[in-house]
Amino acid sequence: MLASAALSALFMLAFLALVFAPLERLFPRRRQRVIRPEWWTDLAFYAGQQLLWRFPALLALGALAVWLDGVAPGGLRADVAALPLAVQIALVVVLCDVTVYWGHRLSHRSAFLWRFHRVHHTSEHLDWLAAYREHPVDGLYTMTLENLPALLLGFRLEAIAGFVAFRGVWAVFIHSNVRLPLGPLKVLFGSPELHHWHHDAERGGTCNFANLSPLMDKLFGTYYAPPGRDPAWIGTPEKVPHDYLGQLAYPLAELGRDGVRAARAMARRARGATPQPEPPPAPAE
Repeated sequence: MLASAALSALFMLAFLALVFAPLERLFPRRRQRVIRPEWWTDLAFYAGQQLLWRFPALLALGALAVWLDGVAPGGLRADVAALPLAVQIALVVVLCDVTVYWGHRLSHRSAFLWRFHRVHHTSEHLDWLAAYREHPVDGLYTMTLENLPALLLGFRLEAIAGFVAFRGVWAVFIHSNVRLPLGPLKVLFGSPELHHWHHDAERGGTCNFANLSPLMDKLFGTYYAPPGRDPAWIGTPEKVPHDYLGQLAYPLAELGRDGVRAARAMARRARGATPQPEPPPAPAE
């Protein structure tokens, strides 16, 4: 099984490299080397997703599908199943964009979710491989959001596999170091032009949350695409580890420190002591 997964991961890596590496050389947004800084870190994230985290995530999605089978209204599912296939697909696409948009915005507002989503924003050089820099907790959260409407409406995982694969390739595209202006179509389709601004160190977390279509950003006032400009600084100003294992462990270590501080505060309150401010956490090396 592991050998099959490794072969599949190598095939997908080769396919993506053959598609996006030439595009990034022919139509670059920024001049940068193919093996740019932290390229190996992002390769480790890719390998981790494909070989370590994908199977547990699929098991979790399968468990969610079984649970939804028991609680979702049968009448709703029957009504959806009676719709023409094209209408069903359009409905799932729109609903998935809604859940991804608001879930993505929440990951920038919730301190708990941001600890994990921040890993994705530590990339200081965007290209097609940087799309895979994602903490497994954040990855499971995103995968759930992407598939929740389809599962709720009764679509099986096998039926939406093609849609899931398409969204995955599209996520790679919007992170790629490619300048391909879409013209008027940029209002309907996401692009590197838009998503790179989401990774801007100054504006990141305030704009361009959508993945497939920016219509949600247009509707809720988070669309940002200044003509003729690119972000000056990609990344996050917060000091965090930039190696693979460090990025996996750091959010969990932060949560552990928060738990210790909360337990100490509760113990002081139980003793009737006056709470003292906790010292700030030591900066990451």
